[in-house]
Amino acid sequence: EKAHTTVLPALLSAMDDAKNPRCQAHAAAATVNFSEDCPPECMQPYLDSLMNKLLTLLQAGNKSVQEAALTALASTADNAQESFVKYYDVVLPYLKNILINANGSEYRMLRAKAVECISLVGMAVGRTRFSQDAREVMNLLMQLQSGGFEDDDQTVQYMLQAWTRLCKCLGDEFIPYLDFVMGPLLKSANLKPDVIVKKRGEEGEEEEEEDDNDDYEHIDHGDNRVSIRTAVLEEKATACNMLCCYVDELKDGILPFLQPILETMIPSLEFYLHEEVRTAAVASMPDILRAGKIAMEKGAKDQAWFAQLVNHIIPPLIKAMAAEPEVEIQARMLESLAECAAEAGELVRDHLTAMLETFKVLLTESLERRAERNKRAGTDDFDEEEMQALEEEQTAEDEVFDQFAECVGSLLKAFHSAILPALEPLLAFIVPLLDKKRSPAERRIAICVFDDIFEHASDGGAAIKYLEGFVTPCIEGCTDADADVRQASVYGVGVMAEHCGMSFSNYVQYALQ
Repeated sequence: EKAHTTVLPALLSAMDDAKNPRCQAHAAAATVNFSEDCPPECMQPYLDSLMNKLLTLLQAGNKSVQEAALTALASTADNAQESFVKYYDVVLPYLKNILINANGSEYRMLRAKAVECISLVGMAVGRTRFSQDAREVMNLLMQLQSGGFEDDDQTVQYMLQAWTRLCKCLGDEFIPYLDFVMGPLLKSANLKPDVIVKKRGEEGEEEEEEDDNDDYEHIDHGDNRVSIRTAVLEEKATACNMLCCYVDELKDGILPFLQPILETMIPSLEFYLHEEVRTAAVASMPDILRAGKIAMEKGAKDQAWFAQLVNHIIPPLIKAMAAEPEVEIQARMLESLAECAAEAGELVRDHLTAMLETFKVLLTESLERRAERNKRAGTDDFDEEEMQALEEEQTAEDEVFDQFAECVGSLLKAFHSAILPALEPLLAFIVPLLDKKRSPAERRIAICVFDDIFEHASDGGAAIKYLEGFVTPCIEGCTDADADVRQASVYGVGVMAEHCGMSFSNYVQYALQ
């Protein structure tokens, strides 16, 4: 915001240095870095000049300059969004021309950049404007994909991401292209890792060369060295993320492919070689259920089919959650399970025992990790850097409890007071968090859990037994220094007043004060 009047004119000037193509390419690349964090209103005054420069560079004979210009063009469109409509009619023919005429392996990256750019331009100008050219663009991309790609061709990942952007841009107008898109996408999502296992210390110089090889990631496991080809993992992760986006965007429009997507994502919940693969699989579970539920509500599928879908998703998610080594992903799994339970409602009944037992294990392990960290913080050599790491770990643990609270909320909404006896053992983990000495995040989580109990499980007076233990910390929380604690507490006072009837009357004066 402060430097755009200095930086952008300098970069625009450098793009004119035709005698130094390398300088032109670097200037275009720097524009990408600058526009990523520059507010659109600061970029706006320079758009005309910038677009003229970039289109000029696109016509240059130097391939590196053209590639840099395409990336800058894509970034500019992404920054400008609807303001890019002004340049759309001029830019699109350039991009289509590259897709048609840039043939040969030496132009692979140029084509890939054009694919990226045309999809970002489509997203920027929006469905209404882009749909007029969508069929022609989609045909060009299908033609390009039909030609096939060599194993080391990065165009594959660019295509996967471009299809997804175009799906977001076109919405249900994208559904007719799924037959063409989904095959290669599922193939990428189901890639098997390229793994080499060798005994450590036996290769000598060869092992040192492997360390310098960026194509492989190396993990030492016991006496073995495991080398994993990173390009395969990245392609798989990208594809899994794209599948997640398709299900989220198209809802029941993805129904013909729901089964193969499910068969891809379920095993990916326990793909321990790449966190992003697991994260995408976790995020897809409630989206798949939502898509299935919409299909059922529209009559495309029946209730028995949806119940079977729930049974396919919930048990593997619980199993993966119990085995997940990363706390951050555990939290995402709890979040996913909460959303799945909300969609499934009473259909999760058969999985309650496994669910609650897993919650107990996760909360116990989380408390043990907290105790270990607190013990570590008390040592003499504990420094500021370790304190920062401890705080980050603590935030991750709070997120586990936070998402557990969301799961409890979903179960209470589905089963009301009938679930309380089963939840009782887990409340032993929550009650101590109401103490004033606990962190604001911990107190907010505990208050939210009891808010849900009083709101959703007060039928037949079942929640009254929690009133005496909760009412004081809740009312005191209304004047807490932390805004989130205050919000949860004020809400809690409201739900107690609404659902506890005369049992709350003794606390009315206290609450009003």
